[in-house]
Amino acid sequence: MKTPTPNTTRQDQPKPRLRKPERHQTLLVPLCPDDLVPPDHEVRNVVAVVAKMDLSQFRETIKAVEGEPGRNATDPALLVALWLYAAIRGESSARRLETLCEESRPFQWLCGGVTVNYHLLSDFRTAHLDALDALFTQCIAALVGKGLVKVGRISQDGTRVRASAGAASFRREARLQTLLDEARRHVEELRRQFEDEAYAAEVGARRRAAQERAAREREQHLEEALAELPELKRRQEEAARRAGNGVRGQKIRQKEPRVSTTDPEARVMKMADGGFRPAYNVQFATDTESRAVVGVDVTNEGSDGAGLSEPMRDQVEERTGRKVQEHLLDGGYLRTEDVQQAHAEDVALFVPPKPARKPERRGRELEPRPGDSEAVLAWKERMRSEEGQAIYKERASTSETVNADVRCYRGLARITLRGLKKAKCLALWSALAYNVMHFAAALLT
Repeated sequence: MKTPTPNTTRQDQPKPRLRKPERHQTLLVPLCPDDLVPPDHEVRNVVAVVAKMDLSQFRETIKAVEGEPGRNATDPALLVALWLYAAIRGESSARRLETLCEESRPFQWLCGGVTVNYHLLSDFRTAHLDALDALFTQCIAALVGKGLVKVGRISQDGTRVRASAGAASFRREARLQTLLDEARRHVEELRRQFEDEAYAAEVGARRRAAQERAAREREQHLEEALAELPELKRRQEEAARRAGNGVRGQKIRQKEPRVSTTDPEARVMKMADGGFRPAYNVQFATDTESRAVVGVDVTNEGSDGAGLSEPMRDQVEERTGRKVQEHLLDGGYLRTEDVQQAHAEDVALFVPPKPARKPERRGRELEPRPGDSEAVLAWKERMRSEEGQAIYKERASTSETVNADVRCYRGLARITLRGLKKAKCLALWSALAYNVMHFAAALLT
């Protein structure tokens, strides 16, 4: 190593010149909110699509009117655009959306200086189920009017989405009744405590309101859980009747129904990985030609074979004003009564048979058998034919891809809301986001 000379010591070397942040310097920057995103940004398409929609149903509940005192209401067009773009981005949390409105340029551009908080966002997302359903129908009707959606052939599939209820929150009837009695005593005890003015002043108004609200919600959830038990017992009896008097039927009868104390409408279902967890069954119907989502439903039926095909077909026909001619389903939907009903409605049902229980019948499920009705014979002939098999292959390429898109990219990976009504709102936002994302150009022409 070369020894430095006295004229080249480290102390005598020139100091490097660095660019350092100066965070206290005042800047005079002319800024227009419209400059936050480029002209071709996708968020502009969302606002343009929302501007063409009829949002009158969202405005019906607004109490702030001109000439009357009170704070101005937030424009429903802004809130619809925020949740729609959030779903397109895969966001489903109201708190996360509030943060994005403060930090993300596209969301800042959407807000245009209007402030929002997570309470407002969360309430709006689930407070307008009928208006949201009508908005989804508007989108479908626009695509039908442009000839993109024909619904002559639709594909239906269900996806079980994890609910917010914990697995340990499910209780039997006796335990639910005990918990309800305790919750009612707790509500009454709080009421007596707050009647003491000294104690109420010490606790404070906000804390008092929070305690009362939590106690009332606990009591309400338990009452709803007990109200769910008769329907669960009816389903259990029906399942036992179908299973017969054998070992399987006896096991079903011996089980005592359980309901969640936090989300009474959630049910434990078998998931795609083979495990059992609290979930909701989200149903989507897709137009096979355009791959647009044309039907949405949410149920707590753990099995697709619970009569879910006919209601979905009726829903699609009502939304589009068109006749469904061919209906593609996976084997889990197969029921003889559904085959009969579809045949009576002149609808060709494409659904594979369930595997035969007897080994000698395996591979021969579609062979005609004595006693088969005209509808069953027509279905078997259809599924045996090469043309029918070719048509049925479209189911996987439509429903499976749509389900994957909605779950992975449109905010439906998990249902963080409680109750069927709120779960359906979340599913509608995701389906609407999917359609706007894929058909924005058509909806704007």
